[in-house]
Amino acid sequence: MYEAGIPCLWMRGGTSKGAYFLAADLPSDPKERNALLLRVMGSPDPRQIDGIGGADPLTSKVAVLSPSQRDDVDVDYLFLQVFVDQPLVSDAQGCGNILAGVGPAAIERGLVAVAGDVTEVSIHMVNTGETAIARVETPNGRVRYSGTTAIAGVPGTHAAVPLLFRNTTGSMCGALLPTGNAIDILDGVEATLIDNGMPCVIMRASDFGLAGDETREVLEADGALRERIEAIRLKAGPMMNLGDVTTASVPKMTLVSAPSAGGAISTRSFIPHRVHASVGVLAAITVATATRLEGGAAMSLAHIPTDGRYRIEHPTGEMEVFLEVDDDGMITGAGTIRTARKLLDGRVFAGC
Repeated sequence: MYEAGIPCLWMRGGTSKGAYFLAADLPSDPKERNALLLRVMGSPDPRQIDGIGGADPLTSKVAVLSPSQRDDVDVDYLFLQVFVDQPLVSDAQGCGNILAGVGPAAIERGLVAVAGDVTEVSIHMVNTGETAIARVETPNGRVRYSGTTAIAGVPGTHAAVPLLFRNTTGSMCGALLPTGNAIDILDGVEATLIDNGMPCVIMRASDFGLAGDETREVLEADGALRERIEAIRLKAGPMMNLGDVTTASVPKMTLVSAPSAGGAISTRSFIPHRVHASVGVLAAITVATATRLEGGAAMSLAHIPTDGRYRIEHPTGEMEVFLEVDDDGMITGAGTIRTARKLLDGRVFAGC
């Protein structure tokens, strides 16, 4: 059935890359779909040599798009994480970076009509039930990818894609603090278990004997550290209403330290077994939220901005996110600015 190839947009969204498909072009059965995507990406193989994956979790991602089943939303977006060296495809989380390419891809594929110089695309994030609005530059009736906006972790400048999120609180865990506590003790470590768009376990880097400015390579080479963090993750999963997370890509394990480059806080994120080269969009929003929790793991380390714009430092720079806060101190919305670029439009072949 798929010998002639599958229509595919290969795009960079934020600091990730992925394959964007229409749901109608993939098998409707999830098991068949996932088996196909493993072949497309070349997994399981550390090099993904027989597929289009980039041998890194950040470049082995898939977006599945379809006309929304909801009257108030344009597009349904299902995110799938294709593991690199395991035969696993996970829908247990969303991805805010790949989300940056959803608006442009929806327009490219005719799911949303151009509406002037800027086209708003409302997106239902199927994984978590959240909604987002992407503002896509569309002068002269087509998506514009060139521009003057730079984001950390991506060379050069591109057109800005502002993203505004709603209803992120407790997106997967059912509550901002699924245990009801600002701090829980796991294996002797103080941790904030929190979900404002992405389930995260926030811990101080210093509690692991780290300065917090270690490189991705140094952290990944520390086998004892990775084992300790994974043990905490497996205990945190049920506490966060996520169940057994042995084969899941959540929660994200985030080590925080005081900022060193003028930001709000510094992060090193495990996603969950590799160290993120930057930080996920929704994880950054969750970390920013954690800095506001009295008695939480992050507040004492953070520099809280007065304008609501939080610069979250990470291994390759920083990500700016903003929080909308009402008069009672409740977070009512969040957002960020990302960029995206179309890299290839064609057909991908899954082999046999």
